[in-house]
Amino acid sequence: MKKVVVFGGSGSGKSTFARKLCAVTRLPLYHLDNLFWNKDKTHVSREVFDRRLDVILSYDRYIIDGEYGRTIERRIAAADTVFFFDIPLEDRLSGAVARVGTVHPDLPWTEESFDPEFEKWIRDYDTDQRPVTLALLEKYKEKEIIIFKSRKESDLYFSK
Repeated sequence: MKKVVVFGGSGSGKSTFARKLCAVTRLPLYHLDNLFWNKDKTHVSREVFDRRLDVILSYDRYIIDGEYGRTIERRIAAADTVFFFDIPLEDRLSGAVARVGTVHPDLPWTEESFDPEFEKWIRDYDTDQRPVTLALLEKYKEKEIIIFKSRKESDLYFSK
């Protein structure tokens, strides 16, 4: 395990897992939200984001945490290990709500409220991005793919 990608719907627990995995493996951890978002909640251009991601993908060792659907195939293709958080909607929503008011290293600001647009994004994931992701996982089934159906499963991963 040298090139790892962690993705799934917002609020699924992927960033928490990625931090734990980083502590265990000592692989460098990169949060895609930190590549895309500025502290003032504006974002960089697609070109800047892609260049930043390409630099990380050129490294020999990494954990890349984040969804960013249009880049998932590039990340899976480059990785040797894939963690997919296929967590139920209710758990993703509660995870996102729990982040409000707390500092997270994977986001360059602290959420002060639960944004209705963000809630819609989370709710739409199962119909918009999840089917695409499942098809990509099937396409790259030669990779080491671990799918978590609950946060408890992801916690148990470290007790092996």
